Amino acid sequence: MKIKILTLFPEMFNGFINESIIKRAIDKGICEIECVDIRDYSLEKHHHVDDTPCGGGAGMVLAVDVVVRALRANTNEKSHVIMMTPQGEKYSQKKAYELREYEELVILCGHYEGFDERIRSFVDEEISIGDFVLTGGEIPAMAISDSIIRLLDSAIREESHEDDSFSNGLLEYPQYTRPIDFEGMRVPDVLLSGNHKEIAKFRRKEALRKTYLKRPELLDNYEFSEEDKKLMKEIMEEVK
Repeated sequence: MKIKILTLFPEMFNGFINESIIKRAIDKGICEIECVDIRDYSLEKHHHVDDTPCGGGAGMVLAVDVVVRALRANTNEKSHVIMMTPQGEKYSQKKAYELREYEELVILCGHYEGFDERIRSFVDEEISIGDFVLTGGEIPAMAISDSIIRLLDSAIREESHEDDSFSNGLLEYPQYTRPIDFEGMRVPDVLLSGNHKEIAKFRRKEALRKTYLKRPELLDNYEFSEEDKKLMKEIMEEVK
């Protein structure tokens, strides 16, 4: 997969690209990340990319001609173009799985007071990472890129993301490691038993419990198996 990020601040991505799982995925040839400076597509002497809003108002607006030149120079028939904006569809793990199927993603980062409205005609979809406003789209672009890259084949072990929170509609079950006893708090005995069937049952139940207690709205659209229904009945009795 190739990810192109169109931004006014490409240097913000240096640490993101050169550390941890992302760097290893790039080094293995699993993905490629290219940061493109939108300012390179300004025709003005001082490379201005914005202007005052028509009709008045505070701040500056990213200019349609500059951004569209950048998009046209960095897209092809395989590109799927995403605009980062608070007005977009709220991002989810389901969307991460959808986006990993594209051969090339182009992520457009906004800044200042936002985009000239006409730019929306040149993108395939708009995405938001939540109901809050940041100074620009760079951090959301990193978050989305990270969430997609870790799902690519061989980026990490597949089982490492199969049970992640939201991957199966539930929050992830609790995890433990040594020491077995820390200040009186013990690792649950079932996890030390070696009984894989009971361990799987424990983890399923605890994932359901955590979701029920912390994010109950996720269960509204969750498809319960018969075993899940039995476990939920036990949980309901235990949390009364």
